[in-house]
Amino acid sequence: METYSFLRTLADSWVLLLLTLVFVGVIIFAFRPGSRSVQKDAAESIFRNETRPAEDDNKDDR
Repeated sequence: METYSFLRTLADSWVLLLLTLVFVGVIIFAFRPGSRSVQKDAAESIFRNETRPAEDDNKDDR
């Protein structure tokens, strides 16, 4: 039981602190001042090569 108690104490204190710091770091990274253009490019990348609407696959059924 000694190992369990040690790991439980470690998880309750230091690992929780580490995960909280990782979460805050990810949030700061996502909202950093220069990331707006990168995020906009990623959001619009699926439309990059699209010049017209997609063809209807069911045209032959009409």
